[in-house]
Amino acid sequence: MFSTISILGCGWLGLPLAERLVQAGFQVKGSTTSAEKLALLEQKGIRPFLLRLNPQPEGEHLRDFLTADALIINIPPKAGQMGDGFHPEQIRNLVRLFRETDTLPPYLMYISSTSVYPDLNREMTESDVVVPGQSAAPAYVEAELELLALGHTTVLRFGGLLGYDRIPGRYVAGKKGLTTGAVPVNYIHRDDGVAVLEALLRQPQPGRTFNVVAPRHPTREAVYRKNSEDFGYELPTFTEPETPAPFKIISSRELQQTVGYAFRYDDPLKFFYRPR
Repeated sequence: MFSTISILGCGWLGLPLAERLVQAGFQVKGSTTSAEKLALLEQKGIRPFLLRLNPQPEGEHLRDFLTADALIINIPPKAGQMGDGFHPEQIRNLVRLFRETDTLPPYLMYISSTSVYPDLNREMTESDVVVPGQSAAPAYVEAELELLALGHTTVLRFGGLLGYDRIPGRYVAGKKGLTTGAVPVNYIHRDDGVAVLEALLRQPQPGRTFNVVAPRHPTREAVYRKNSEDFGYELPTFTEPETPAPFKIISSRELQQTVGYAFRYDDPLKFFYRPR
């Protein structure tokens, strides 16, 4: 059983995960790139570390942070800002640091993304993308492979993270002529994301890759309409495109069958939100 967990990236997912693990009795170390956030982490019972991957690991007490039973890597790839090669280089440098300092934790989890899957108008499973050449986001797969090569990493391909103040209908309120209304969604509620990560700390699956996506896939139009009804957003308008928009449906059966995980929010039409 693991006792000390390090979370590289205490952002919108990482912070509530850290809080949950503290409540569950784990000793938790958390990193942030913001000095202003250090006090908040400490206040919540999380040992705070100011760390950056630029793309080299930077920060004091790196060895202390990496000395843990498990490390959860949860950092945004910043491909739009830094280019596609930036994130794989971050991960390569982190792996190099493990080896140089002999600080490789016994277990790692890496938060990847379902954006690795191309839109092939069908259901997609983990085995559909195993090398960069099969992927719509090869940089993520490069990073996955760097970590899987260590032998004790679980890769988690998260769908679109939603819940609480992240409400999809808010981002399209009042927009005109949307052509992707018929596209099925691949969403995951943050509460389920946190619970899946905790479940894998209790039941590790080294060397495995799992999709973390709610099992139901309503259309974008259905989700936007429900959000508009619930929160009073202006409903966007939809246009039928001449050619149907491409799509993918991401399967989470592997996670459910292997780990026995039961989703709290299995339907994006029933996600819990709390607008700011």
